[in-house]
Amino acid sequence: MVRRTIPLKKEYLYRKNLEGKERLEGKEHLLYEKKRKIRQALEEGKSIPTELRNEEEALHRQIDLEDDHTAIPRPISDDEYAKATEREPKILITTSRDPSQPLSLQRLELKLVFLNAERMNRSGQVVYRSLDSSDVMEDSRIIGSCVHVQILIFTTDKHLRLLMRLLNLAVLVSLRMSSWFMSIVVYGLVISHLPFGPTAYFGLHNVVSSIMFVKKQGGPKSIELKEIGPRFELRLYQIKLGTVEQKEAQNEWVLRPYMKTTKKRRYLGD
Repeated sequence: MVRRTIPLKKEYLYRKNLEGKERLEGKEHLLYEKKRKIRQALEEGKSIPTELRNEEEALHRQIDLEDDHTAIPRPISDDEYAKATEREPKILITTSRDPSQPLSLQRLELKLVFLNAERMNRSGQVVYRSLDSSDVMEDSRIIGSCVHVQILIFTTDKHLRLLMRLLNLAVLVSLRMSSWFMSIVVYGLVISHLPFGPTAYFGLHNVVSSIMFVKKQGGPKSIELKEIGPRFELRLYQIKLGTVEQKEAQNEWVLRPYMKTTKKRRYLGD
């Protein structure tokens, strides 16, 4: 499984690097315009433009290999989002090895927050083995080609790290202990079709008043209130250009709330 993914990663990095160079030099748009002029001349039965006659043979070979989908230049990230609207992304939720009872409970809560999520017991597997098993689940349960998103919980009991594998996005979520999850009201939870849609938008609607209490009468004039609702905190922490097993991946964005210039950057729009 690992050997199979190495060529895919190399191809992705090569195309991404090539795309960046072409954008800097403006070659991508220039090449597309040349092909468009040659294709238009062939369809209308006109002669090839004079400035393109020296390149016509090489460009014609590239045109023969293209179809309606590949003729238009698209960013490298579109490979992962091309069919995102045809099927909902699949989310995989797992924990660190030998999880504690609070962490297992928080995994159940996240299963209800993300409606299309699947839970997996990690057992003694290392991180990249968990990714391989998620690929097997995709191959066996899903029919057709579509975008799948795996969210992996990977760190200590109170801080859970959610990494979306195919979208190259990492989100750190800070959770506090919670013993009952039926009154969680999530508002504006959006993690879909990044980066073309909203980047990452989370919101918990009226968290304090959504905590439920049970009134228990201990006597004729005494009432005890017992908290059974959740205490839940969700905040974007980190966006990483890579997957969970890639330690060398770059950080695209990291929350640094304790820097001296944090308030200034937030006021100025970062």
